[in-house]
Order: sequence, then C-alpha cells, then structure tokens
Amino acid sequence: MQRAESGPAERIRRRRRLVGIGVAVLVLVLLGVVVAVAVTLSLRGNTRTFKETFVARCEDFNGTDCEKIWGLFEEAYVGRDPCKVPVAAYGPLIAAAPFPPKCNQRIFWSKTKAVVHDFTKKRKCFETVEDTLLGSVLDGQTWCGKEGSNETFATGCPGWTDCETSAVRSFWNGASAAFADAACGDVTVMLNGAVATPFYNKSVFATIEVPRFRSPKVRSLKVVLVTQENSLTSCENESLKDLQRKLDGGITYSCKAVPEAQINDCIPDPEKGCPVCW
Repeated sequence: MQRAESGPAERIRRRRRLVGIGVAVLVLVLLGVVVAVAVTLSLRGNTRTFKETFVARCEDFNGTDCEKIWGLFEEAYVGRDPCKVPVAAYGPLIAAAPFPPKCNQRIFWSKTKAVVHDFTKKRKCFETVEDTLLGSVLDGQTWCGKEGSNETFATGCPGWTDCETSAVRSFWNGASAAFADAACGDVTVMLNGAVATPFYNKSVFATIEVPRFRSPKVRSLKVVLVTQENSLTSCENESLKDLQRKLDGGITYSCKAVPEAQINDCIPDPEKGCPVCW
C-alpha cells in the first residue's frame, strides 16, 4: 500500500524537477543568445574596416570625392608585392589631392611628431604633411596588397624598415616630397634637442625634404630646437651645421632652442592672429 501511494507522487516530483531544469536551461540559452547578439552589435559599431576609416577621415575635408581618392589609392598597391611598390605608383593619388602652396605656414619635423602635431592641432597657423587631406587620412595606418589579390590588407604588412619600397614607406616618401615641393616663403622645422643628432642625415627630412627647398621660392629655414631639462644639444650642434651647409644657396638659416613647455603654452590671440611662439 505504501509503495502504491509513493510511486505516483515520486513521478510527479521528478517531472517537476525536469520541467524546472528545462526552464533554467532555456533561460540560460536565451541569455547567451542575447549576450552574443549584443557583443556582435557592439563590435560592429566600434570596428571599422580600413576603407571605412579612410573614407570617414577623407570626408572631414569637404568637397572631396572620397570614393575617387580611395580608388586611386588602391591602384597604387593592390595586387603588388608589398615590398615592391614604387613611389611613382602614388603619383596619380597625389595629383588628385595635391598639397597647395601655403607660404610661411609649412612646418616640418623630425623626432618631434607628438609636439608638433599638438602644436598645429591647437594653432592653425602652421601645417604639417599629416594635417593635409592625404596625410590625415593615412597617419598611423598600415596597409599593403598581395600578388594575385585584389584586396587591401591592414595586418601582416611590412614595416617601415623591412623594405625600401613598402606600400607605406613609398607613400610617405612621395607625400613628403610633394609637401616640400609646395613649401614657399619662410619654412620652419621642429627638431629634437633631447637627442645627440637632431638633424639625422638618413631621416626623411634630410634625404627628401631639405633637397627640395629651393631659393628664391623658399626664403628662409628656421630651426626650432625643442628642448627639455635633459636636452643633449644646442643650436651649435655639429649636425645642425651640416643642415646649414646642405641648404640651397640663398636660403637664410636660423636656429633657436625653445623649451617644450613654451611651445605648449603658446596660445593664439584671435585679435592678433598667429602668435610669435619662438
């Protein structure tokens, strides 16, 4: 009699436990699906392809046909060995988005990128190559193509020192040359006073930009030697004398050591225009 009474009750309890477990599992599965979808949407919202980043940055420059610019950019390196992209391959791209002459506003740099870009971002009186359309679009980016492929790759590409004609290096060499060709009037360069050789003879500034400064188009070159408390050099540094010797005849040269803090504190006055920061 006892076994007959306990059998049905036990089966009911088992069914209830199974139903409870099933509901719990279903809840967990649904929760997992919701989390997975949320993560996927989040990633999609925060991740851009290389082209999306390129076009988004390009569109910050109003009036530019960014799809055309993208097409010319791709033509330079897509389908090529990533270490065999000549500078000339970027010629059509640079011609489509040239660097217009801005006399007295061109500023160059070597080993002072963070300082000079902070300066030009806050004060529109000067412009680096990275402040132009192509420079701003590609600053900090890595890209390349591969033989037999029509894709753009943003990973697995050779670095700056891996080969002489990598997709990235050739672009910046070509852009730097065109930017220097457009320089006129008084030209400025920020060099690093915290290194032993502020004018390094194998830098882009030394090998590509300086040789393109020509008198009378370029009237003067002013070196702003960015210094700190531990600075190693002064304007009497031998490498700076070498820079002076390399300048085209007729271009006047000057150098001034300027503390980095002074550059950071130089704020333009809207009523007076561009300030004299050094």
